[in-house]
Amino acid sequence: MESLVIIVFVLGYLAITLEHNLKIDKLIPALGMMAVSWALISLGHLEVFEVNTELLRLEPTHLDEILLHHLGKTAEILIFLIGAMTIVEIIDYFNGFSAIKGFVQTNSKKKLLWIFSILAFILSAIIDNLTATIVLITILRKIIQKKEDRLWFAGLIIVAANAGGAWSPIGDVTTTMLWISDKVTTVNLIKYLFIPSLLCMAIPALLASRLPAFQGEIEPVEDGEEEKADEYSKIMLYLGLSAIVFVPIFKTVTGLPPYVGMMLSLAVVAIFAEIYSNARISLTSVDTDSDEAGHHSPVHSALSGIELPSILFFLGILMAVAALESLGILFNFANAMNETVPMLGTEPKIDGYNVSDLVVMLMGVASAIIDNVPLVAASIGMFSDPVDSPLWHFIAFAAGTGGSMLIIGSAAGVVAMGMEKINFFWYLKKISWLAFVGFLVGSVAFMFLRSFI
Repeated sequence: MESLVIIVFVLGYLAITLEHNLKIDKLIPALGMMAVSWALISLGHLEVFEVNTELLRLEPTHLDEILLHHLGKTAEILIFLIGAMTIVEIIDYFNGFSAIKGFVQTNSKKKLLWIFSILAFILSAIIDNLTATIVLITILRKIIQKKEDRLWFAGLIIVAANAGGAWSPIGDVTTTMLWISDKVTTVNLIKYLFIPSLLCMAIPALLASRLPAFQGEIEPVEDGEEEKADEYSKIMLYLGLSAIVFVPIFKTVTGLPPYVGMMLSLAVVAIFAEIYSNARISLTSVDTDSDEAGHHSPVHSALSGIELPSILFFLGILMAVAALESLGILFNFANAMNETVPMLGTEPKIDGYNVSDLVVMLMGVASAIIDNVPLVAASIGMFSDPVDSPLWHFIAFAAGTGGSMLIIGSAAGVVAMGMEKINFFWYLKKISWLAFVGFLVGSVAFMFLRSFI
């Protein structure tokens, strides 16, 4: 029966990659393989496990308990995502991103590539790679009219955002997991990974800047195609971004999960959005108690504008992978890799660091195919290295940046895929090799720096 679960996952994954050929939205196979996988586990009375991090082994548990556990973890991510998307949509409702658009005073594709890559690298470290991708692709739509050009920029934004998220404890789900689990500390994470992550962003951008796609000038969006900014645009932009930045501060102070802080931030932004929206309506002599005014609610408008298909797709993918994790398949797979892959550039006697660099790099490649969250979760239970061991920092880098090699290998990629309808094979052909080169250069840089830190 376990084999059937694996087959269902593989078939579902193939259906996702062949979305445009099959003309079936990717969320359908994602939700289908999630439901079928858990149904097979239930009908086959398969034994499910959770990882005991102290004894480093799998321990049996009840199906309903492990299902609720994974659903809760997935819900935390999805609610956080919904909150971030809604705040971004509220900012867009007030045309707030036109303020950033005003800072871009060039039509040169090459210059714009570096501007967006650097913005993605910095923003993702502050507001996480997922939210940074949403923000920057929204800005792209305000600046670049030609879809083919936007696809190229979106691809490099994904690479830069994932690189930026790797060196910050709040920049990516996996680094946050390692941070919360006391495997890494903020200062040492930055010290080990800032330069490798910077190279992982800069090298692909440098290579891409020499491609024909980034030569010449863009075809800008005509001013008549969008509303002009007003007095509330900049206010909502700064308020919205500040509210997102507030989330990790809220988590640090209260110890509560990030989605709680995101909901608080959304509530604050929504209050001001309603106030400013009513002020706008009053200026146009519309009765604020009328049905017409109700239809202008920025919160309702924002909620209707979020990428719900991407949310459902994310739900399906995470819960399908959770099924494999619950059966112990991912845990055993990672153990098998560590036992069979030869040691590469490691010194087993130093700090208990006895895991091959090649194993970690293979985990990074695997994170482009299988979600990096369960892979990192399995590694936390597998390896017993102390806090701030180079192993944990390498895992954070590999899992965070390896997902850039496929469009569905990271949350940033999944959201970009939904927002710009990026074809899986287009990304594989045009962007994947750039992401791989960046990953390889960053990995080599990490192994070099590790010897001096």
